[in-house]
Amino acid sequence: MKNKKVEYINLGLIDYKETWDFQEELFKKIVDIKVNNRNNQTEEITPNYLIFCQHPHVYTLGKSGKIENLLMDQHGLEEKEASFYKINRGGDITYHGPGQLVVYPILDLDNFFTDIHKYMRLLEEAVILTCADFGINAGRIEGLTGVWINDGNPRKLCAMGVKSSRWVTMHGLALNVNTDLSYFGNIVPCGIDDKAVTSFEKELKIPLNQQIVTDKLKTHLANLFEMEII
Repeated sequence: MKNKKVEYINLGLIDYKETWDFQEELFKKIVDIKVNNRNNQTEEITPNYLIFCQHPHVYTLGKSGKIENLLMDQHGLEEKEASFYKINRGGDITYHGPGQLVVYPILDLDNFFTDIHKYMRLLEEAVILTCADFGINAGRIEGLTGVWINDGNPRKLCAMGVKSSRWVTMHGLALNVNTDLSYFGNIVPCGIDDKAVTSFEKELKIPLNQQIVTDKLKTHLANLFEMEII
């Protein structure tokens, strides 16, 4: 039986490691139910979660990333009041910080569709539609994950990196809304050294209300995945 109800959780500004541990807890809860269902021929419904938050300054390196793409040492991290973690998602290095909208869908894709490529493209589409709500013409660049503005000067607006096991997802996307983009100068973002990073604020020349962006993105995710947000 498919469960398309998704519990919405807004954690506000929260430490990265604390949120990672929380993701792992929810992820394990879903996987344990699925394993028990398989082993005991039961049909317990699996839950789904949609976490929205922001983080204090932090750099995270995916399992396929290169440490050389962090362009600072421990002293530099301390000067910037930033943390650093090697984590278990795909992708290379990225930055999270205040003014950036981070979304972690903890979904059992058996409740929706079992197709990781489709999952990634729908996450991108939700961001693209959110950009359009604010008059920003964003899209994809072939061969690159995430959402970009590509008007002859390609610049990344949203980074993505996910983990999936037994069709359960964790990690997700980071959308630059009112982000301090100077922090990206300390890394080679996503391992790409020939393209810039941007934000809603930089493109529109004004800061945006973070909650309005949150509401728009949440609505597009719900519509694209046919979720019932609770």
